[in-house]
Amino acid sequence: MRWNQRAVVAGVAALLLTAAACGSSSESDEETTSGGAAASTSSGGGFSVDSSASAAPATGDVLTRNPETDGKTINVLMVANPQMTDLQSLTAENFTAKTGITVNYTVLPENDMRAKADIEFKNQAGQYDVATLSNFEIPIWSQNGWLADLTEYSTNDAAFNQGDIFPAMTSSLSMDGKIYGEPFYGESSFLMYRTDVFEKAGVTLPDAPTWDEVAAAAEKVDGAESGMKGICLRGLPGWGQLGAPLTTVINTFGGAWFDADWNALLTDPKTVEAVNFYTTLVKEHGEVSPSQAGFTECLNNMLQSKVAMWYDATSAAGSLEADDSPVKGKVGYVQAPVKDTKSSGWLYTWSWAMEEASQNKDAAWQFISWASSAQYEQLVGEKLGWAKVPSGKRASLYSNPDYTAAAEAFAPATLTALQNADPQNPGLQPRPTVGIQFVDIPEFTSLGDEVTASLSQVLAGNGTVEDALAKAQESAQKVGDDYK
Repeated sequence: MRWNQRAVVAGVAALLLTAAACGSSSESDEETTSGGAAASTSSGGGFSVDSSASAAPATGDVLTRNPETDGKTINVLMVANPQMTDLQSLTAENFTAKTGITVNYTVLPENDMRAKADIEFKNQAGQYDVATLSNFEIPIWSQNGWLADLTEYSTNDAAFNQGDIFPAMTSSLSMDGKIYGEPFYGESSFLMYRTDVFEKAGVTLPDAPTWDEVAAAAEKVDGAESGMKGICLRGLPGWGQLGAPLTTVINTFGGAWFDADWNALLTDPKTVEAVNFYTTLVKEHGEVSPSQAGFTECLNNMLQSKVAMWYDATSAAGSLEADDSPVKGKVGYVQAPVKDTKSSGWLYTWSWAMEEASQNKDAAWQFISWASSAQYEQLVGEKLGWAKVPSGKRASLYSNPDYTAAAEAFAPATLTALQNADPQNPGLQPRPTVGIQFVDIPEFTSLGDEVTASLSQVLAGNGTVEDALAKAQESAQKVGDDYK
């Protein structure tokens, strides 16, 4: 293993193991639920919620005009997810008008945003002050010197209340005790299904279904309504698109990308079985044009009643339960399906990171502080509806009665999924580094994109799983050999 690769893996593993420890359930914690609402005491040190404690104050205006930043303009690069476009719509009236800071957004589909951010931060061009990055990139990019240290900003900004952020999230966005990212929202993954369709078809699902149960249900509800398919699973190429749900399926079937000694396992029988299961389920009962379906396309399919089930990010529930959603109140939420593991949900956060080369760091922090604040959550709740609040990052939100009432259908399942996510041990065998839906090494972006591109072609009817994985095995082993 090259020394710099070893250093990156060791550093990332250390901090994510800390995050995993924070996120592990504690036997001493008491878990109670009342009426299905999330306002209860939940176990999971990194995602603890104590309903007996008062929510952090979310009223009042934390924004002020700073002579040093008034009149500045910052450029923000972000993924085109619903929570981000909501932010874009609220910025001028609620941030710029109060701070004098103009925000220019560049909003792109996920794959395009990732590619642009990679070039921008690698070159330290300074074109963008802030970008949406994740707990995959931030630990690695911070060691490259591409990200600004946010620790001092956070410490000196009492209104931001860093202590309200779930510790597991803060840990996953830190390196060597320094904070390099602040979460906009956090998520695991779970299964969403149309309760009205299932009831009419006489189909039920347990709170923690198996993939075999989900496949059987998909067959029964396929065609339950005109134009409705059984399930939507991502097929769009990209390690963060098809790669995310597929890797959780591989994990729970007993497969993996690598074993503990960096031997590639993409042709391991368990991995092949998992990928064949995924592609067969999509081909037989999945969405139309699966090779073009990512998060956004599956969300639209669910909203438009084109699918009866969807396995994806817990953060999608806010859009499904929004006041203007045609399926509001018709969706049930259960844990990520499993095969041979106890749980299989992922752990992820879209977060704000500041480019080290930014010439507007003070203004950029004011934006980050506002966008990740409890006050912004309050603003979204009041302006757009509480179901649409970017959640999964602040403990206080889960003690807010307005939110827990609006999110009663999905918040308890979301918290359970976050608490059960285990980046250290997501499958049946030891791993060389951490990560549930990704392998946290720099090379995984290109490797994951290459492998998912081949498998997306299989979903489009071109080639076989076995041929695609044989080619993927060669590429993965080349990466693994550099770490031996």
